[in-house]
Amino acid sequence: MTRPATLLLIILALVRPVAAHELRPAYLELSEGTPGQFSVLWKVPAAGDRRLGLYLRMPDTCRNITAPVGVIENVSYFERWKVSCDGGLKGQTITIDGLRSTLTDVLARISWADGSVQVDRLTPEQPSLMLKGAQTVLEVARTYFMLGVEHILGGIDHLLFVLALMLLIRDPWMLVKTITAFTLAHSITLTGAALGYLSLPQAPVEAVIALSIAFVARELLLMKPGERRLSEAYPWAVAFSFGLLHGFGFAGALKEIGLPQGDVPLALFTFNLGVEAGQLVFVAAIVVLYRAALAMTRLPLLPLRTAMAYSIGAAAIFWLLTRLGAFIV
Repeated sequence: MTRPATLLLIILALVRPVAAHELRPAYLELSEGTPGQFSVLWKVPAAGDRRLGLYLRMPDTCRNITAPVGVIENVSYFERWKVSCDGGLKGQTITIDGLRSTLTDVLARISWADGSVQVDRLTPEQPSLMLKGAQTVLEVARTYFMLGVEHILGGIDHLLFVLALMLLIRDPWMLVKTITAFTLAHSITLTGAALGYLSLPQAPVEAVIALSIAFVARELLLMKPGERRLSEAYPWAVAFSFGLLHGFGFAGALKEIGLPQGDVPLALFTFNLGVEAGQLVFVAAIVVLYRAALAMTRLPLLPLRTAMAYSIGAAAIFWLLTRLGAFIV
């Protein structure tokens, strides 16, 4: 099988399971205002007027002091209310009912009145969480590393950009330099934005990220034997330029999660490290699946590469129009 054919199979192998996975995690935020009283934000994936069947179960020591108010906005269900918990929540356990029967995770962020913050993940295998207060260094590093890995592997737009670059580049050494340039660029803006030194509106950034994918897909369509376009000669420059924007996209997710006040450098470093680890896992998976498929069958080169370029470009244009509409409205 030729490169485009094998890579087309790889796209189908990777994207189809991802599409079936409930990629958007639920999000729980508990913020202690006065000792023992918490504001609750509960965000669950939704489609149309239907929401995912996940429900927060607080400890028996807690009672509602305001009624939950829910609303569906875009593709999420938001619910807000306040609770009072006798003796506070440290040392108590919260549970997400219904999580065991899903494929999604829940990101939980708990902040106490004394300034301590706990950020953790609940999974179908572990739907309950002990609230400890301040986390250890190892716990912070593990949590933010896994958040980085999950964010990049769940970010189909970022992965399609990397895949398009892989299709564009034939020289393995040039591919290494290009991926390195992309990594360096989005690390710069991720760090700067997370620390508050750099800032761009998130909606336009997401639209331009979609545009960057469409650009590389267009370059794939314009490739001709015996000719080297600027993007083929210097793909690292393209990767670095657009990588700066992709970094703002990563920073948007990190800002929603928040950084623990006492371990900002560690959390930022391990989140970034997780993003890079996830990206390397994706690149390695593409290479392994490509070599495996290459040994099994052979199909024409140009038509399949063209089909993949159109598929990637069509997805990018769809995202572009959707994201433009979101912030224009």
